[in-house]
Amino acid sequence: MSALTLYHTSDLHDRRGFVARLRALRAERPGYLFDCGDSLRGSQTLYRRNEPIIAEIDAAGYDAQGIGNREFHYVFPLLAARARRMRHPLVCTNLVDTFGRPLPFVPDVSFERDGWKLRVFSLLVVQYPAGSPWERVLGWRFRDPIETAREIAASTDDGTTLVVLSHLGLRADRELARAVPRLDLILGGHSHDTLAEPDVAQGVPIVHAGPYGAFVSRTVLVRGDAGRPRIDDFALVPLLTTDAA
Repeated sequence: MSALTLYHTSDLHDRRGFVARLRALRAERPGYLFDCGDSLRGSQTLYRRNEPIIAEIDAAGYDAQGIGNREFHYVFPLLAARARRMRHPLVCTNLVDTFGRPLPFVPDVSFERDGWKLRVFSLLVVQYPAGSPWERVLGWRFRDPIETAREIAASTDDGTTLVVLSHLGLRADRELARAVPRLDLILGGHSHDTLAEPDVAQGVPIVHAGPYGAFVSRTVLVRGDAGRPRIDDFALVPLLTTDAA
């Protein structure tokens, strides 16, 4: 079985100019490309009609993007308007609409290639507690990330590689790994941490590539002796730097 290569960015905050670089990296070493959220200029309260980075993300060929604070919006139609502009899947697993409206994002995505089955889900940092008055007004319910991850893990067969796009922050990612050791890889963001090497908690590797597109992570997985994926190669590759131009 061949190796599985995963690229990821997070917290781009509208930094652009990375399309050619990402295409070249994936032409040299093909793999899936993900983002963990906060790519936009807007926020959960501020809506901008024009978000140029959306077209750039699509042009770069991202396979999926997790919802961060900047992609989320408290007003349902505004989040839906953002999602309609995206040609790539927008993913969030712990966000529920209590009003029963059709969601403008998917709870998870699955891929199969070269003998690998891959399931990817996404966790957004909780904006207010369950039962909050805001939930009754807005309709959004934020489910506990750890409980959500446990449910996903329990419904994923042993032969599937399970990856989370986390917009929880590094500290919460470590707690998540300890609580749900079935996870094979956490690709994280939100806290703007840059890890030169993956952090490991309870056997689960955690990758943070840092903010503003300075780096894209490249994680190469192979099957270990027990059949569980392990990291065979890892790099933070310069992206939006002079060298990467």
